Amino acid sequence: MMTALPTSGRAWHLVSRPDGWPEPGDVALREIPVDAPEEGRILVRNLYFSVDPAMRGRMNDVKSYVAPYRLDHPMDGGAVGEVIASAAEGFTAGDHVLHYGGWREYASVPADRATKVDASKAPLSTYLGVLGMTGLTAYAGLFETASFKEGDAVFVSGAAGAVGSQVGQMARIKGASRVIGSAGSDEKVRLLTEEYGFDAAFNYKNGPVKQQLKEAAPDGIDVYFDNVGGDHLEAAISSFNLHGRATICGMIAQYNSTEPPPAPRNLALVIGKRLRLQGMLVLDHYGLMPRFVSDVSGWLASGELKYRETVVEGIENGFDAFLGMLRGDNTGKMIVSLGQ
Repeated sequence: MMTALPTSGRAWHLVSRPDGWPEPGDVALREIPVDAPEEGRILVRNLYFSVDPAMRGRMNDVKSYVAPYRLDHPMDGGAVGEVIASAAEGFTAGDHVLHYGGWREYASVPADRATKVDASKAPLSTYLGVLGMTGLTAYAGLFETASFKEGDAVFVSGAAGAVGSQVGQMARIKGASRVIGSAGSDEKVRLLTEEYGFDAAFNYKNGPVKQQLKEAAPDGIDVYFDNVGGDHLEAAISSFNLHGRATICGMIAQYNSTEPPPAPRNLALVIGKRLRLQGMLVLDHYGLMPRFVSDVSGWLASGELKYRETVVEGIENGFDAFLGMLRGDNTGKMIVSLGQ
């Protein structure tokens, strides 16, 4: 006997555009209708969804590489769930899929925009993190954008976060001469050095970043993976050796700022040091996915690569999880669990 499909489910909607830090009044958790899938679509019961820094930018009504969220519509983002009904070839009820209809309990998804994932090979949540876009961002940003090579000294900001923690470990595995990370608490600093194998780490709240980086990297740095921007980028420019390379992945320090950032004030050094500062978007690097999955699953299996997740239970706590991620409350990937 077929199980009856749900007729409605909850979804987070953007109801006003934040000015500075997002407020609870900017969003609303509302019931939306759930229909049986039309031809070529699948209906998914979400088990996990991702909250990411880039989602803050989509709350603004500005042209960017991804369309802004629409007011009074459900937000979207990465999610993993179970197919409960299919009108598409190749998908059946019970399959687990990765898709982009997050921030809601049930998602109707075009089958060509869903990817099957295997719960027997890795926990489902990892397909949103270490084996998903997060991990690919770290992998592509370090090896392609920053042109990392063995012997490079690497500095990572936001190093206890989902992307940063993977960057530092990948650099170590591939033969970095030194890996340095910055984080926002002494506990995260200990995690970087004791569990993730960073050679040095510092709490950026304990003093000027420029000075702390110089002490942690007395011989300078060759690669900087930037998740933060601002004073961290200024410090990296100061510590760069000749021909240093920076991957500009994110600038979370200024996502909620209403004033322009004061730093970096030393961009003239880019000329004399012949530095390369390059922005990167993971969307440009999907071609690396097979090699990435092969390398990373091997490193996970061998124990060379470790990961953490911060899991918040319940869709009703989804927006709090998002704010917590922007504040840096998470260690590793921040994920919202909707229950099994």
